[in-house]
Amino acid sequence: MERYSRQVLVAQIGAQGQEKLGRSRATIVGCGALGTVIANNLTRAGVGYLRIIDRDLVELSNLQRQVLFDEEDAEKGLPKAIAAAEKLRKVNSTIQIEGVVTDVHRRNIEDLISDADLVVDATDNFETRFLLNDACFKHDKPWIYGAAIAGYGMTMNVFPKKSPCFRSIVSTLPAAGSVDTCDTVGVLNAITGVVASIQSNEAIKILVGGRAEGGELIAIDLGNNSFEKIRVKERDDCPLCVKGEYEFLDKPGLAEPVKLCGRDMIQVTPQREMGVSLEVLKARLEKLGDVSFMGSLLKFTIGKHEIIIFPDGRAFIKGTDDKRVAKSLYARYVGA
Repeated sequence: MERYSRQVLVAQIGAQGQEKLGRSRATIVGCGALGTVIANNLTRAGVGYLRIIDRDLVELSNLQRQVLFDEEDAEKGLPKAIAAAEKLRKVNSTIQIEGVVTDVHRRNIEDLISDADLVVDATDNFETRFLLNDACFKHDKPWIYGAAIAGYGMTMNVFPKKSPCFRSIVSTLPAAGSVDTCDTVGVLNAITGVVASIQSNEAIKILVGGRAEGGELIAIDLGNNSFEKIRVKERDDCPLCVKGEYEFLDKPGLAEPVKLCGRDMIQVTPQREMGVSLEVLKARLEKLGDVSFMGSLLKFTIGKHEIIIFPDGRAFIKGTDDKRVAKSLYARYVGA
């Protein structure tokens, strides 16, 4: 207990609470500005098993607010989940840390959260949050919503079937381009740190069985240093809580290419379950262009485009913001 001696002294935790943390399993979805702070805090607090999920690579612009990464990570373009896990294992070797490089979608989300005691949202898009809301409700997993933009942020605990769900805050998926992003209005590292720290504290309270409120939205505005608690009322017509409809989890159709926030890059997800042998692909592609193999990903440059391919078949197409071009390049060099 020496490692956690100062934490154990806190009345709300104590020795029994610390033992509970050591037996707990948490899944963090997203490892950017919020996720790096949450993962860091929960690792140091002694949560026994952490699964860190992220689809993205470390870039120089991340370093302003994503606290687990450094310039070497950005120069190498390492997957965030892998870079974070490696850093955190050096912080606390007594817990298990799993870095998962994948895009969270309806085909894999249930497997990713099914063995967790708690799920923490550190994503940057509404589609994934609606999906999390569905999956956590279906598997009766508490989860913690968090978001930050400019100098404003918010967070709320969601206890399925016991408190209002995420659709009581945002009823439907916003139209593309209708909401601000960090690429349109920016974001301060202070607000991501504050929101993620509250999420971390709520996570610890939930895992030790302490008093954690559900359906209470905490809104923070660092422009005027205001903190506000807003009691969220459950929707009488909530498709999930009232009707039991998993609109996003059961959503028909194929995954569409996604433009990644703030970059000239498109993510293409395979339309079927497919694993890719990156070593075999390397041998095929190096006849056509420049190839670098990094174990967890393959980078292939052809003309003005760079294609970054992951073992699950997912790829980033750099050098275009045209989804049709991205799909064409994917089909030509990776597969249909």
